[in-house]
Amino acid sequence: MSTDLTSDDGPQAIEVLRARGPRSFADRLTDLSNGASLALMISLGHRSGLFDAMAKLPPATSVEIAENAGLDERYVREWLGAMATGRVVEHDPAIGTFVLPVAHAARLTRAAGADNGAVGFQLIGMFGAVEDRVVECFRQGGGLPYSAFPRFQAICAEMNWASLDAALLRDILPLVPGLTDRLRAGIEVADVGCGSGHAVNIMAETFPASCFVGWDISATGLTAGRAEAGRRQLANVRFEERDAAAIDEHERFDFVATFDALHDQAQPDIALRGIIRALRPGGTYLCVEIGASSTLADNLEIPWAPAMYAASCMHCVTVSLGAGGVGAGAMWGRETALQMLADAGFATVEVRRIARDVFHDYFLATKPT
Repeated sequence: MSTDLTSDDGPQAIEVLRARGPRSFADRLTDLSNGASLALMISLGHRSGLFDAMAKLPPATSVEIAENAGLDERYVREWLGAMATGRVVEHDPAIGTFVLPVAHAARLTRAAGADNGAVGFQLIGMFGAVEDRVVECFRQGGGLPYSAFPRFQAICAEMNWASLDAALLRDILPLVPGLTDRLRAGIEVADVGCGSGHAVNIMAETFPASCFVGWDISATGLTAGRAEAGRRQLANVRFEERDAAAIDEHERFDFVATFDALHDQAQPDIALRGIIRALRPGGTYLCVEIGASSTLADNLEIPWAPAMYAASCMHCVTVSLGAGGVGAGAMWGRETALQMLADAGFATVEVRRIARDVFHDYFLATKPT
């Protein structure tokens, strides 16, 4: 059902909308359009520092907000229009001021740390930048190279740093029985697909008796990892540019981890065979992957599933296919992961969850002794 409303309808238009009854699919499309638009504006607000600036201000005009943030007022004014109509900021029309509610600031500012939801919205703009090329992939097949996403490492680093700071030592590593004590005593550790290297740097700083290596194909990520290691003055970690499918180590490591990286590999089965060869007998592999089923019907009620499938389509699948891979995708699911781990030769595999992390499964795989 559709209703034509003119600009002269005024209050009557609102009453017509209220009288519609159950919301139609057209209404939902309007919501989706507004939501997608707000997502882009939230990304812009994060990247420009507007949310951080507004969180420190009392109710202020667009001029005052722009001056405080060091930005052009005309752009800020239009952005505030989107934020006010989207109910992200509150607007007082009588005096022309805007304010970011405290509860919203707790989810949109850098001071929020791991709770800053604005960070992930940066992916929207990045995916939009490659939309034309992905459309061609739909038509012609194939995929895009990793280099088509120049900000991917930086965005993922920003998304993951705060959460790793909060959870890696407290929640994640203790999932592996006895691992923390072994790390303190001194073992050999590899982070495969380490990205910007933050996880491996945290471990290296916390456990100086152990030795760590981070492997990735991204020179940008490895540079960031080395820079952080330098700032932390870490002598027990190194970073090497290496494809996960080309791991040629033999019984060298006691512990290997991948953090949201296995599904991105062109050939995850080959990567797993390399990982199990690199582990010493009885060694542990921690595989962190999106917590979903391999069966689409089982994912229909997951609130964040549409966003994850979209991200997988726009990045994970196309990067894998672009490298001649299988295109596993972020939503390949625990059943597929479990089968692949078993096929690689892991003796036991346990799937664990962390209460504070609704997005991931944690696979604990042990190499036979």
